[in-house]
Amino acid sequence: MQTPFIKVALVDDHQLFRKGLVSLIKLSTNDTVSILFEAGNGNELRKKLDADVQPDIIIMDINMPEMDGFQSVIWLKEHFPFIKVLIVSMINKEESILKMLKLGVKGYLSKDVEPKELAEALNSIANKGYYYTDFITGKLIHSLNNEHINTSDTLVDELSEREREFLKLTCTDLTYNEMATKLYVSPKTIDGCRAVLFERLGVKNRVGLALFAVKHKLVEL
Repeated sequence: MQTPFIKVALVDDHQLFRKGLVSLIKLSTNDTVSILFEAGNGNELRKKLDADVQPDIIIMDINMPEMDGFQSVIWLKEHFPFIKVLIVSMINKEESILKMLKLGVKGYLSKDVEPKELAEALNSIANKGYYYTDFITGKLIHSLNNEHINTSDTLVDELSEREREFLKLTCTDLTYNEMATKLYVSPKTIDGCRAVLFERLGVKNRVGLALFAVKHKLVEL
């Protein structure tokens, strides 16, 4: 029997939806996902998490009583920063999506998600650290286009050749170690380049780097 390798917790105030989500996960992941526990809101989540009970991914709603999704994600960042969060919500407002992404969630899906996409999201978050649909990427690009942050043409002109190549590779599926091999540099050099670009471009993650590269036509889609 195959041992589940992704540990998941469900946080949603609708018990019926949680049960349906459990069925979807079992149907679509071939027993590669283990459901550790369920919770009805952030307060229940806080009571169930401890040093011995820590899921890899928490699937969470936004609208919940007592302690909602935003409050829960903020608390998780402080107390369990290594646990990844996948939002599954009916809220598709741009401001809510962007707020959650800025708080560090690793994916955002609608509650009418198909089983196949849910499985893809869990696997992607577990293996690559994130899952962003075209819909979410579009929201991010729209946000970047409307924010006057460090994304001017001057910044592009100041990029070194190595930084340009690194930015292009952020749009691929290569890991950072694989990027280092491809560019014939050490992983520490890649880490340093990434840190410098995070600060210079005003972004916080790989998706931000990739969006910068796309927006400034450093890569062709």
